Amino acid sequence: MIIAVTEEVDVAAPAEATWAAITDWARQGEWMLGTHVDVTAGDGRGVGSRLSAFTGVGPLGFTDTVDITAWDPPTRCAVRHTGTFVRGTGLFEVRPRGAESTFVWHERLEAGPVIGLGWKVVGPAFRAGIRYSLRRFARFAEAR
Repeated sequence: MIIAVTEEVDVAAPAEATWAAITDWARQGEWMLGTHVDVTAGDGRGVGSRLSAFTGVGPLGFTDTVDITAWDPPTRCAVRHTGTFVRGTGLFEVRPRGAESTFVWHERLEAGPVIGLGWKVVGPAFRAGIRYSLRRFARFAEAR
């Protein structure tokens, strides 16, 4: 089963500032609910870099490893999820709007049968968590 999620938020900052905020991996935990990100290979600023993101509370959670597969500043960063729990692709897209921008988060995840069945229950909470995090992101980017 393929799970596709797209959420977006308007940011009162130009595309370059939004891009700088979204690709500040070490600070992603300041706006992304329950997540801590580390660069584990490369410099985190181009194709071939690898990131590791732990999402959870305390010891309960999972690690999502991703490879950066496209890097087009200040508008596009694509990743491939390579973990055992999360697999698929993701895209961070920044759409310029003059002195402002829109940040769009796309995920296309491969779900096994258990997760696929549970998505009907977990999906709405997952989407709500992303929307909450994106509102926090907008404030984070605007304050930079």
